[in-house]
Amino acid sequence: MRFADLDAVTVDGYGTLVQLLDPVPSLVRSLKQRGVDRDPDVVRSAFRAEVAYYRPEALSGRDPASLAQLRRDCTRVFLDAAGAALEPESFVEDFMASIRFEAVPGAIETLEGVRSRGIELAVVANWDIGLSEHLGRIGADRLFSAVVTSAEAGAAKPDPAPFRLALERVEVEPARALHCGDEDEDEQGAAAAGMRFAPAPLQAAFAGWS
Repeated sequence: MRFADLDAVTVDGYGTLVQLLDPVPSLVRSLKQRGVDRDPDVVRSAFRAEVAYYRPEALSGRDPASLAQLRRDCTRVFLDAAGAALEPESFVEDFMASIRFEAVPGAIETLEGVRSRGIELAVVANWDIGLSEHLGRIGADRLFSAVVTSAEAGAAKPDPAPFRLALERVEVEPARALHCGDEDEDEQGAAAAGMRFAPAPLQAAFAGWS
């Protein structure tokens, strides 16, 4: 495939663009500071329970007020699973501080190369509106003309709505756009929006392009 065939590339968030740094050590420390001593395996299990809760609820974090409520609810799920008798409001800042991301190896460099060819870049992710905040912390936000989340679009992938909103913002027709992601919902959503698709990782997706 040729870069000349594209005007925009959209990318998935988690697993394609960013990956989670281990939150367990930070959570263990924060709990201990509150007088709650928990084994790391217990904390890891509790965090997994929070992730399972968060994924279908992500699109509810659509504005500052609902995002704050979502974060309190996620903190409550974590604390309950960890058997920690703490008020979610008192621990939400510690919980959110433990959630840190880094770029997937090679992702930033690959996207810089795509952008240098005059191709618009956007993120399309099943996430709350706090995604831009996370991207800003690792300096990845500078690459994108649009960051569209399921919360903002009001629908999660594989619904085509987030893809269509991203293309509207970068002013590119679906036939001139490609989405790269690591899950079936990425491929299905891109197809429903009339876009091309390439599976992650990004380095492999664009290898050999001219």
